Amino acid sequence: MAERILIVDDAAFMRMMIKDILTKNGYEIVGEAQDGAQAVEKYKELTPDLVTMDITMPEMDGITALKEIKKVNPDAKIIMCSAMGQQAMVIDAIQAGAKDFIVKPFQADRVIEAIQKALN
Repeated sequence: MAERILIVDDAAFMRMMIKDILTKNGYEIVGEAQDGAQAVEKYKELTPDLVTMDITMPEMDGITALKEIKKVNPDAKIIMCSAMGQQAMVIDAIQAGAKDFIVKPFQADRVIEAIQKALN
């Protein structure tokens, strides 16, 4: 059975790019969210195997959403997505429990590598 993934990013274009990479590699996209608050709700509703989470979003940022999801499920597997130059935020995310991070613009092989590593 394919691993079920929730994609969280405020940019529809970025969600589409990552969805394209994942579906081509046999992953099932169970849902999408465009901000952290939506991400937490969808996580509770869908219980995905893994979440890709943008850091910078309106309403609730990715790091806050990561912490909220970790309260719901301490074993949640979350990979953060960030643009270049957000190293401090990435460190915060890893300390908060993120499994890994991928940098935009996405490189397909790096995305798949991070996801496989997080799921194993």
